[in-house]
Amino acid sequence: MPLTSDEELAEPLRLCDASLRSVGSDLIADGRLTDVLRRVVAFGLTLVRLDVRQESARHTEAVDAIARHRGLGNYAEWNEERRVDFLLNILSQERVLGSEGLRPEPTVADVLATFRTIAEMPRDSLGAYVITQAGRASDVLAVELLQREAGISRPLRVVPLFETARDLRAAADVMNGLLSIPWYRARVMRDEGRQEVMVGYSDSAKDVGRLAAAWELYKAQESIVAACREHGVPITLFHGRGGTVGRGGGPTHLAIQSQPPGSVDGTLRVTEQGEMIQAKFGLPGIALRTLEVYTTATLEATLSAPRPVSSEWRATMNRVAGAARDDFRRTVYDDPRFLRYFSAATPEAELDALHIGSRPARRKSSGGLQTLRAIPWQFAWTQTRLLLASWLGVDEMLGEGVPASDRDVCRQMYKEWPFFRSTVDLMEMALAKADPAIAAHYDRYLVVEEDLQTLGRELRERLSRAIRTVLEITGHAFLLEENPVLRRSIDVRNPYVDPINVLQVELLRRLRAVSLPDGGEEESDEVVLLRRALLVTINGVAAGMRNTG
Repeated sequence: MPLTSDEELAEPLRLCDASLRSVGSDLIADGRLTDVLRRVVAFGLTLVRLDVRQESARHTEAVDAIARHRGLGNYAEWNEERRVDFLLNILSQERVLGSEGLRPEPTVADVLATFRTIAEMPRDSLGAYVITQAGRASDVLAVELLQREAGISRPLRVVPLFETARDLRAAADVMNGLLSIPWYRARVMRDEGRQEVMVGYSDSAKDVGRLAAAWELYKAQESIVAACREHGVPITLFHGRGGTVGRGGGPTHLAIQSQPPGSVDGTLRVTEQGEMIQAKFGLPGIALRTLEVYTTATLEATLSAPRPVSSEWRATMNRVAGAARDDFRRTVYDDPRFLRYFSAATPEAELDALHIGSRPARRKSSGGLQTLRAIPWQFAWTQTRLLLASWLGVDEMLGEGVPASDRDVCRQMYKEWPFFRSTVDLMEMALAKADPAIAAHYDRYLVVEEDLQTLGRELRERLSRAIRTVLEITGHAFLLEENPVLRRSIDVRNPYVDPINVLQVELLRRLRAVSLPDGGEEESDEVVLLRRALLVTINGVAAGMRNTG
């Protein structure tokens, strides 16, 4: 019979261990058998448990379909209070609604099938159920209900993911609401012993820009930790970082040390994505070093007593982050030229066609930048070497709307506040990797409309202003002055990446010039060849730029 749990594997091994020791063969028992037992405890049968992830709106659709099928009303149209009362009434009575006879829409059928699959799989092979776009308590309770509906005997821990700036601001209220519910608090403490909350770096940066998102994330973590402590529930923060600076990437030790006081309370969970997995865990020695860095930084952050953030620093951060946010929103979401420029000057559309991401590039087929996922947003700007998603807004953080006195405070914060220093240092690294000449080359051959070329020139001028702003804060004479190793690494790699960019521009120009066949026919051999060549250049630029996952 197949083994389905760690205990089924460990039990006969422990029996062998006890038998050997009972006859005085401790030396044999302490050899390979003990090594195997340790591996079972450390890795189990599955090595890494898989998380399940779905958007909150899809769960709302599923609960709504079941409720309407049972004649209980239109759940999707109810306000939050009525939704919570409805869900708790069912959960607290340990009953189910029942979906027998339901013929749902394909999207709802997919959600229900996922929960049925969870029920059929060995529990130790799965970790958490992550709710993306979470924004209210009913989003979490709906997943609890759907797990019960599917007959999951040992429910997965439910992890809300707060991503946008709006959801990050509301995160503490959501957690307060959830933990104020006796049924939910008892469920968490009984089954998990702690609450897990995920904070998203990618969508928040696409929403308000990297600097403003970093500050929103910092404040959200503070408030989430405070809310959980108020209810006596231990908290683990799950950081949804990517490889790029715009998605929260960067040196691990620096990132952990810059977290709010108390947010790393002996536990930490982070994502490693894309080629960053290969870069950090591809070789045994590097993997060991990566784990050492994580362990050391987590211990230091747990045991240290960081300096409290003064009210003056908070006020300054609110002003400079607000200025950066407003400027980012004006450029990305209010300027009618921007979306057309993004499509013309970057390989964003081609990235979707190449299917190199883990998920579709867009959550919906329409909706502009709001529905574009954060990975292609960041990745496209990295390919053109403008890296706009990592710095846009920084050029205005000390602009006209910010008092002159904030310049001195920013320089002080850079010297004394780990959070602010790490945020600025990461943007400095991104700016050092940016190359306006390469970005201009994309515009020259791919952007036809004059107003879009004008926008491209404006963005490159703003890149220069962002560099001057960062240098003013850091006091450096040039970018990465205090990190000569990284500066040298970038200078060595660039001559190898530059010709790949030039080749990519030519491939994009040719690919866009080819007329696709009508009538839904297969792509021509020329198009297939061009796409394959483009994929090679994309991988080449990503490898040369690093921090792109």
